[in-house]
Amino acid sequence: MTDTFRVTLAQLNPVVGDFEGNAEKARDAFAHAKSAGAQMLALPEMFITGYQSQDLVLKPAFTRHAMRMVDALAEDCADGPAVGIGHPLLIDDALYNAYSILQDGKVKSRILKHMLPNEGVFDEKRLYEKGQIAGPYSIDPLRIGSPICEDAWHEDVSETLAETGAEILLVPNGSPYYRGKHDVRMAHMVSRVVETELPLVYLNMVGGQDDQVFDGGSFVLNPGGALAVQLPAFDEALVEVDFEKTDAGWRALPGDVVSQPDDWEQDYRVMVEGLRDYLGKTGFKKVVLGLSGGIDSAIVATIAADAIGPENVHCVMLPSEYTSQSSLDDAAEIAGNLGCKLDTIPISGPRQAVTEALAPLFEGLAEDVTEENIQSRLRGLLLMALSNKTGEMLLTTGNKSEVAVGYATIYGDMSGGYNPIKDLYKMRVFETCRWRNANHRDWMMGPEGAVIPVAIIEKPPSAELREDQKDEDSLPPYEILDDILERLVDRDQSVADVVAAGHPLETVKRIEHLIYISEYKRFQSAPGARLTNRAFWLDRRYPIVNRWRDPG
Repeated sequence: MTDTFRVTLAQLNPVVGDFEGNAEKARDAFAHAKSAGAQMLALPEMFITGYQSQDLVLKPAFTRHAMRMVDALAEDCADGPAVGIGHPLLIDDALYNAYSILQDGKVKSRILKHMLPNEGVFDEKRLYEKGQIAGPYSIDPLRIGSPICEDAWHEDVSETLAETGAEILLVPNGSPYYRGKHDVRMAHMVSRVVETELPLVYLNMVGGQDDQVFDGGSFVLNPGGALAVQLPAFDEALVEVDFEKTDAGWRALPGDVVSQPDDWEQDYRVMVEGLRDYLGKTGFKKVVLGLSGGIDSAIVATIAADAIGPENVHCVMLPSEYTSQSSLDDAAEIAGNLGCKLDTIPISGPRQAVTEALAPLFEGLAEDVTEENIQSRLRGLLLMALSNKTGEMLLTTGNKSEVAVGYATIYGDMSGGYNPIKDLYKMRVFETCRWRNANHRDWMMGPEGAVIPVAIIEKPPSAELREDQKDEDSLPPYEILDDILERLVDRDQSVADVVAAGHPLETVKRIEHLIYISEYKRFQSAPGARLTNRAFWLDRRYPIVNRWRDPG
């Protein structure tokens, strides 16, 4: 009789700190795996705690609670398949990122993460001790090696497992999205199967946590790199994978291969899922936002409608004497297209009151950006008042280009609890609007069709804080600005490199200066969906006080 092995891959969405809820998800997955005749249920890295729990794991009470939950789960899942689950582990006051194999009511084996990532959004060298490379564990009828996430990005751990008798590799992950990440993962895992000549299971989690979104896309490779199974991106899934022993060793049998979306769809899905989970996991059911008639608030309203349904999105127009009729019309049109509630609160009265209150102190001083910022801050005040009164989370709407150079008013249009487009440059905002108008998916809760009016996409961007104002009065055209920003921020190029790419030195130096002096604004800004591996927050940590400038 041919030896076979069935594993259930649990591509699931845990919640940080919800031990009971995560354990219940694990028990439900166990029941599914048992009914499917699986010999093993595999859950992702750090599943019992959710990921990333950051400094919470440094609290001994947090980690001990997680360890008790794993022990209880072993007892609850005694009668059925083995269970692999990730969790923090204390051993003699040393903290580890661990993956435990539960079987017959107890912990059968434990693997400790060896390679600790310490770049981008990861600080694992600060949090955890480096574990010794463990050998494979046995689940009849084969031996399994489990490099934990980063362990599989380096050849040492997988090669050691192969040399010590592993017959397949099962890699539990908590791997967050950035644009192009799936291809990067695939390249590394293909290298592992080529080097070890073993089949490999790459299991990732899904769901949003703060700025990060875990995009799933789990897969199974056979030796040589042939793709046997591909799970969907972003969706929870419980999928059985069958292995069969051949004369050449164990091989995964072909299963469903779900195609992965392109970068435009994945970015949009990340913004939707990031907002949906940020709201759901923090207990918010509705949002409010200022709808200006401009492109940024238009795409944020659309993302919100797709995330939680248009009936839960409250749009507010806050016009001043500088607000054009076309902006009023455009805001009304997109709110109508989406099916969102739209209210209007003119700020002329509050602005007049503030102007009168400050008049004695401003006497003899010329009008400048101060008066413009008062308008923005009044809007922020009114929107926050609505948020407080209604319990609707305020969304802020600044794109990455504006966030980078500080073209936003702190305590004004930067007010809010979350910013879905924080990592989306302005030129990508335009293209994302066009993409959404042309595409609709079943995970979108908003309506189909061209919901964002063409007029909003095509008109010159303006903050409308003074007469005939245009963004290009203060900034280079966005196609130029975004190229400079991508080079300085995303690629860490020098001023000389950017000038060599064709940009004037004076313009580059000015943009560099704006980036640095705006750090204090970003330090106080709302979190937002991470789309790149150079997003503003954990990926890019700069001092607020900084006099250095690249001499070029």
